[in-house]
Amino acid sequence: MTDSLNDFKFSTFVDLLRYRAVHQSHKLAFTFLQDGETESSRLTYQELDRQARAIAAYLQSLGATGSRALLLYPSGLEFIAAFFGCLYAGVVAVPAYPPRRNQNMSRLQAIVANAQASIALTTTSLLGNIEVHFAQNSELAQLNWLATERIANNQAKAWQEPEITCGSLAFLQYTSGSTGTPKGVMVSHGNLLHNQQVIQTGFQHTDKTIGVSWLPLYHDMGLIGNILQPLYLGIHCILMSPVAFLQRPIRWLEAISRYRGTTSGGPNFAYDLCSRKITPEQLSSLDLSSWDVAFNGAEPVHSDTIERFSEVFAPCGFRSSAFYPCYGMAETTLIVSGGLKVAPPVFETIQRDALEQKRVVSTYKENYEARTLVGCGQTLLEQQIIIAHPETLTCCLPNEVGEIWVSGPSVAQGYWDLPEETQRTFQAYLADTGTGPFLRTGDLGFLKDGELFVTGRLKDLIIIRGRNHYPQDIELTVERSHPALRQGYGAAFSVDVHGEERLAIAFEVERNYLRNLDVNEVVTAIRKAVTQQHEIQVYAILLLKTGSVPKTSSGKIQRHACRSGFLAVSLDVVADWIENPQSEVDLQGLQAEVKSLWQQMQAPEQQTESNENNFRERSHLPNLVSTEETIQRWLVTQMAKQLKIHSDEIDIQEPFVRYGLDSAVALGLCGDLAQWLGCNLEPTIFWDYPSIEALAQHIVKNSSLSPSTEFVSR
Repeated sequence: MTDSLNDFKFSTFVDLLRYRAVHQSHKLAFTFLQDGETESSRLTYQELDRQARAIAAYLQSLGATGSRALLLYPSGLEFIAAFFGCLYAGVVAVPAYPPRRNQNMSRLQAIVANAQASIALTTTSLLGNIEVHFAQNSELAQLNWLATERIANNQAKAWQEPEITCGSLAFLQYTSGSTGTPKGVMVSHGNLLHNQQVIQTGFQHTDKTIGVSWLPLYHDMGLIGNILQPLYLGIHCILMSPVAFLQRPIRWLEAISRYRGTTSGGPNFAYDLCSRKITPEQLSSLDLSSWDVAFNGAEPVHSDTIERFSEVFAPCGFRSSAFYPCYGMAETTLIVSGGLKVAPPVFETIQRDALEQKRVVSTYKENYEARTLVGCGQTLLEQQIIIAHPETLTCCLPNEVGEIWVSGPSVAQGYWDLPEETQRTFQAYLADTGTGPFLRTGDLGFLKDGELFVTGRLKDLIIIRGRNHYPQDIELTVERSHPALRQGYGAAFSVDVHGEERLAIAFEVERNYLRNLDVNEVVTAIRKAVTQQHEIQVYAILLLKTGSVPKTSSGKIQRHACRSGFLAVSLDVVADWIENPQSEVDLQGLQAEVKSLWQQMQAPEQQTESNENNFRERSHLPNLVSTEETIQRWLVTQMAKQLKIHSDEIDIQEPFVRYGLDSAVALGLCGDLAQWLGCNLEPTIFWDYPSIEALAQHIVKNSSLSPSTEFVSR
């Protein structure tokens, strides 16, 4: 721990920030990169304290102390000031994801209703977007909405220190759970401070640590790992938005290189994305030798991801020993295990068939009969992990797989206003010894020499790109997407595809539709609905014979059996669709097509060797960009490449969501398109102009804009 924290004992984060504001007043706390590249705002510890006191004083004047306040902010430093403003006022913060225009508001409504929030903090610009939903959303309309940038800093003088302790509730972290029943994890100041000490100890952080992050600030990994940990240490952290990263993943690595970042990380998919997107020219410009801790968590960690990333970025000075696989969840504040950073990642290869029987049998074979797991470290400080039988509630033997149970000061207080769920999840005791209470994580794993290995999930939860998706929500969306699908007789589950979790659907077809089933129509309806409602792509769809989906004797759908049947090709399938398996074979042809298009578009004096991922910046858009057909062909080619479908399957007039274009892919395409055109594009452009035809028309209409000009949605 840093010297200052050795000398002083803090009971709340209010005490801690107040200390920083006095003793490190001019120390730079946060820098925000607006587009992932340009510094747009900074905050010192003194400035953050002043803004927090001003917001808190205003909240106190409203009598809000003890209530819940919804926080809806775009990525930026305004969120940080508002979060601490709530803490300073004794108000329980409720961070949430700000909805896009025309997005389903049901989840946000459910959070507001469960938290019983009375106040909402946001920005002026975002408030304008949200107000259009008030007529249809009475829960949102009844909130007292405050744009915090309108609160003058001189109000800080009126702030009164709240009567809070380490046991006081700091904020509610709503998990990415079922839209109908969101669960707000109750995190206290004591939980936060203990977990910060766990992170600092495990990561071996010092006052010389420099953080870099693109993670969303309303999420536990972004908030606790990249806002509160820097403040806990009294260090500087550089931030950018998730959108900036997804548009151009190189921005994350460039920021680490530029600011000599020592700690940075994210879910497994982020490392895969960087490995796939990087070009030789970009590699030559990076220096990642300062990167000491590359944490990897929030979703399953894959050994091939670690190996591939280490190999690709070794020429930039990246060391594979920097990887820090870890395990945690909102219910444990953030981190549970990771061990000391001095230890390199641990790999364990086990027999796949034994694992399916909940047994651990090591093997030296590395083939389809084996599975290589990445260890998620050991526990630290007062945290404890045991492996328990989920049915008998007794400890497992050393070579058995069971449910991961956790206890310790970082375990949260429970779920807000859900006493039965809190009792079931947070109050587990071993049946034979009475030891407890433990948190039941719902994850499966085993311990070997103290190292935690996570093997799967007891629940049917689906985790894709670090986000949790409940299968029952997806199944409801699917069955409503087309009348040919039999309601209540289908399953959504995840499958491993080249080390990445993907979504698969198996659904029965109504008997009267079997004879004249329009497979393409049904598949298209499913993909479109799932993308619209859940923002994930479907990898495979199985349409099953009526009465054939695996069920229990009581009639409950067996998702695990559906998954096993999918993998074993043993389900009674009427028709199926799977993401084009030949896409890798077609890739070279697609790349050649894009390169040819680009060369056609360049003015004679600009022609140069290039490719679709490394286009030269230009002073103006080429004249031939004015042809909508050229832009349409580029979009068709790139969408086919990204979605692994043939280009002749894409209709330029159909909405993007018809093809399962989720938000991550859309943002990536937006970044590639902006780089290709040599101009800036708004991140929302694929939603504002939701078809290839509409988007191309918009770009042509604005083709006289300079590279520094953004295409603003109207």
